[in-house]
Amino acid sequence: MTAAATGKVAMREDADSSLIVAECFGVTQPTFQGEGPSCGVPALFIRLSRCNLTCGWCDSRFTWDWKKFDLRKESKRRTVADLLAWALGSDVELVVITGGEPLLQQASVIPLVRGLLTAGKRVEFETNGTVLPDAALLVDGVCFNVSPKLANSGVAEVKRIVPTALEALALSGRAAFKFVTRTVPELDEIGALVDRYGLDPVYVMPEGTTAEGLIATTRVLADAVAARRWHFTQRLHILAFADARGR
Repeated sequence: MTAAATGKVAMREDADSSLIVAECFGVTQPTFQGEGPSCGVPALFIRLSRCNLTCGWCDSRFTWDWKKFDLRKESKRRTVADLLAWALGSDVELVVITGGEPLLQQASVIPLVRGLLTAGKRVEFETNGTVLPDAALLVDGVCFNVSPKLANSGVAEVKRIVPTALEALALSGRAAFKFVTRTVPELDEIGALVDRYGLDPVYVMPEGTTAEGLIATTRVLADAVAARRWHFTQRLHILAFADARGR
């Protein structure tokens, strides 16, 4: 088989790769990235199913909590070719790959990202920072919004903090670190992680699923976050769409 033929076979196999998907949105009903460095930027979302953590305040439990949600209704397999066709049907540049924990499926995510980048898209991952990213994802056009979980998640530290993954993401120069926070004392916990793993830049995001709750927590945290010279980010999808699914 010639090199060209081998390349065509590889491309076809990549396109036939599949991912377990919870939902895709942003084409029919436009939306934007609601959190982190690209907050307010028009975006498409590919939400992958499955997660390795079980945060108590999780707002996407339908990607992993099969005691409360029906696995068969909440997820389905879609090929990379299908997902690319969906995303490339829009002129929106930013594609956010989220979850769940999207890096659990990174073997099949890699050809998806390659296809998106080739088409001129920009990709952001929303990840909990517990999975070491493949070198194939540490490329121009790809950024990581890393959200290490604090004790307020209810998850044991040994599961939610993986030093090798955090260190690799910090060293990549392609990551921002976003912490979901409720109280001022939790900022000390964030500070300890920042110092230990060299995390930068740091974004603090108030926890909440209602506009009233977000405003209240924002006012509790604002002065203390500003004093530390960290970034403050909101949850615009909550403020704008009242936690509606697929927005």
